[in-house]
Amino acid sequence: MAKPKPPVQKNQTIELSFEDLTHEGNGVGKVDGYPLFVPYGLPGEKAEVKVIKVKKNFGFGKLINVTEMSDDRVEPPCDVFYQCGGCQLQHMSYQMQLDMKQKQVKDNMKKIGHLEHVPVHPTIGMDDPWRYRNKVQIPVGQKDDGELMTGFYQKRSHNIIDMDTCLIQDEMNDRMVETVRRIASKHGIDAYDEQTHRGVLRHIMVRTGQNTKDIMIVIVTKTKKLPHKDKMIDEIRDAYPNVKSIVHNVNSAKTNVILGKETNILWGDEYIYDTIGDIKFMISPKSFYQVNPTQTKKLYDQALEYADLRGGETVIDVYCGIGTISLFLAQKAKKVYGIEIVPEAVTDAKKNARLNKMENAEFYVGQAEELMPWWRNQGLRPDVIVVDPPRKGCDEELLKAMLDMEPERIVYVSCNPSTLARDLRVLEDGGYETKEVQPVDMFPQTSHVECVTWLENK
Repeated sequence: MAKPKPPVQKNQTIELSFEDLTHEGNGVGKVDGYPLFVPYGLPGEKAEVKVIKVKKNFGFGKLINVTEMSDDRVEPPCDVFYQCGGCQLQHMSYQMQLDMKQKQVKDNMKKIGHLEHVPVHPTIGMDDPWRYRNKVQIPVGQKDDGELMTGFYQKRSHNIIDMDTCLIQDEMNDRMVETVRRIASKHGIDAYDEQTHRGVLRHIMVRTGQNTKDIMIVIVTKTKKLPHKDKMIDEIRDAYPNVKSIVHNVNSAKTNVILGKETNILWGDEYIYDTIGDIKFMISPKSFYQVNPTQTKKLYDQALEYADLRGGETVIDVYCGIGTISLFLAQKAKKVYGIEIVPEAVTDAKKNARLNKMENAEFYVGQAEELMPWWRNQGLRPDVIVVDPPRKGCDEELLKAMLDMEPERIVYVSCNPSTLARDLRVLEDGGYETKEVQPVDMFPQTSHVECVTWLENK
């Protein structure tokens, strides 16, 4: 029997009531049970919507006019919010953002992990959910008159939206980007063109220490030579004498990866410093360091609480990066072993341990799924395993290695609720009980959410 046709047609304008949000923050409304996904629609609202795409089981619409408005709708403070792809949620109240993120985690726990009984706490938010990012990596383009411009890409495109300020960046980042752009423009340095693979200046990256106020500027070019290098250094330093480090990164590849392999210190220090809690970190141009230290402190405090360390425990920290979580754990544990696949990160982690005079943290380069079975054969038995994987989650071999080591507790830090729920299901089936999940809002105004999860060995 032929399946019924969708009840709407492309280019049709309809009235739609929104009843839910997708995990990206799009409004969801239904026409005779057929879901339409509409950016900027909010639950409880009615709106005129133009249907722009019709598929077999769902469609997409464009918001034309809101006829009944939600109390949670707010005016986005950013001038380019509706063009830029950097943020997704500025049109909704901050409380609604936090509720949406909690619901997203709950939905994934239920649908993917079949763990609807596990408590998911309200999302831990920020007192001031603006100006929190300590790192900006911004592409450079060129206007018709030859002037350089900087801005984030338009949604689902590589067109740069020209902007002078970004309200989720540290204000100092904005000022540094504007300064480098102005100086490069003045000296006639061309922007890199993705289409032709010509030009010079690809990205401007700025890192700031939130608590130290250290500043590092990274100028990314396609060419090995940075034109007018000495003049640029002098003029940046004249404009901002407190800059600690000016770096040149060469990326000659046809790629959308931002940093290339070659990095040269043009002036100043190789590292800047920042602190999270009582721990100081050295940050290099390529270091993975959390972009929101205020919320990172809350995230790590939660991980520490779930690890429940009393001073005698052995802990393994998988995907340890530059040692941020490891050193937090080392404050309370007897011994911490950090594992990371990126050699430069392990070098930085060892330096950070020395910087903080922590002798009970050791760091190793390698695949956790290979190192952990070897350690187990050597008689190493961790009391706690902490894992903080990339968005794709843990692969099967790693989950198996964790289960084989039989720690009392696992603390799973995740930046992707769907892969978290999938992995929790495997750990549950392997003999662990998921006790609770705490979402933390690391990226206000965007649809991303981080979680810390506590598991106990049954």
